[in-house]
Amino acid sequence: MNYVRNSLWILLAAALLFAGCSRSPKPGTPSTAITHVNVIDATGSPVQRDMTVVISGESIASIAPSATAKIPENSEIIDATGKFLIPGLVDAHLHLTGSNEPKGSREFFLPLLIANGITTVRDMGGYLESLKPLRDDIKCGKRIGPQIFFAGPYLDGSPPSFQPSLVVTSATRASEDVRTLMQQGVDFIKVQSILNREAYFAIAAAAKREHITFVGHVPDRVTAFEASDAGQKSIEHLTGVLRSCASDEQRLIREQMQVSPKYTTPSGSHSREVAWERELAATQSEKSTAKLIATFLRNRTWQVPTLILLREDAYPTAEARSATEDTLKYVPQSIVKNWEQSAKKQDELATQAEFVLREKLLARSMQVVKLMEAAGVPVMAGTDSAAPYVVPGFALHEELGLMVGAGLTPMQALQAATKRPAEFLGKLETQGTIEKGKVADLVLLDADPLADMGNIEKIRGVFVRGKLIDRTTLNEMLSSVERYAVAN
Repeated sequence: MNYVRNSLWILLAAALLFAGCSRSPKPGTPSTAITHVNVIDATGSPVQRDMTVVISGESIASIAPSATAKIPENSEIIDATGKFLIPGLVDAHLHLTGSNEPKGSREFFLPLLIANGITTVRDMGGYLESLKPLRDDIKCGKRIGPQIFFAGPYLDGSPPSFQPSLVVTSATRASEDVRTLMQQGVDFIKVQSILNREAYFAIAAAAKREHITFVGHVPDRVTAFEASDAGQKSIEHLTGVLRSCASDEQRLIREQMQVSPKYTTPSGSHSREVAWERELAATQSEKSTAKLIATFLRNRTWQVPTLILLREDAYPTAEARSATEDTLKYVPQSIVKNWEQSAKKQDELATQAEFVLREKLLARSMQVVKLMEAAGVPVMAGTDSAAPYVVPGFALHEELGLMVGAGLTPMQALQAATKRPAEFLGKLETQGTIEKGKVADLVLLDADPLADMGNIEKIRGVFVRGKLIDRTTLNEMLSSVERYAVAN
């Protein structure tokens, strides 16, 4: 089903459409008043009970106790008695063009994000020829979707791990590629795992020289200490972090980089990898961990741990994958089939001892996230959707639950998907919390997520730049995605 032609999608897009791409409300803009609602503003303040939030155009016009609130004449009234209002959610790590393009991002990805309350995303690697028009259509109201910030192609070594990538092997190439990406309008530079040391540090220098943020993986040949000191603003998936928390990182690096024997069998390669992971787990050091966290604090190096990705892809168990079964119906069947084949191949050589090791490494990863949060290292919520068994939209709810399971408070987890990404992106003055004058990207919930993070799933409605998409419409959007998934 094509969303551009689908009547539901047209009606929703029309509801958001303003003249041109203007963000300023016209005189006489109608108002919406959300009355008797419990506001969780994500500033860290306690819940504000029985409040009225007035939206004018795309912005929050006022927030006041319902008993004294002034509601403009002719406002649309939404009685939200017993419900909870939170800021629109942010997925700080995903890949919009990674599934069934050119239609996948539009007919599969975007509606799942909106239906799950996600109103801003950080796209961490994708095709600019798709991302640019997608972002423009959303900005101009021609299509409903989240606000998009993107990196474009990855910068990686040879051969690159993923596409699209620009292969960087020298300082000259690094400078040229950083400048080219900036000219193409990217919001930040994304580095990948195969980069050699010369190329990585040249990218860091070029990004500093050009005044653009660089983010991404800690390359295999670089330590997390070095990445932080080089100015990498965010580290994704805890790449390099557990290795830098070990008592003898240099030995682990030598063993990791050691070339496999020429005639190694798949079984032999697998055994070698598991042996290395076992050594990684066995050499975790609290002293090294404390030193690394201090480095992150000094440099203000942000973390996007993507615990859902670690659970489903890096350290998977059958039990973990079963947690996503209810949402696989929204994923194109061709993609699900690929996921199943990859999972079978990944697990065919695994022993019970290896599954235990995976659980241990995931638990250690969660422990490190808790330690970083407690120390003040800024943490954001991201998913790496649509990686295997990481279903767009739904995965962010899982991520917040995993963060709470790691030891974060529900407020800290909520801020990891609201206030902190806004701060990271330099947008905290206009979004990320519920405050007067900010963009009205909001999620109305039937229950309190601070009492139980599972309540983040109980969405009654989503406000996208001030316009309400109610539960009935959200259900229709999900049904359309489900039909698309069956056909593809």
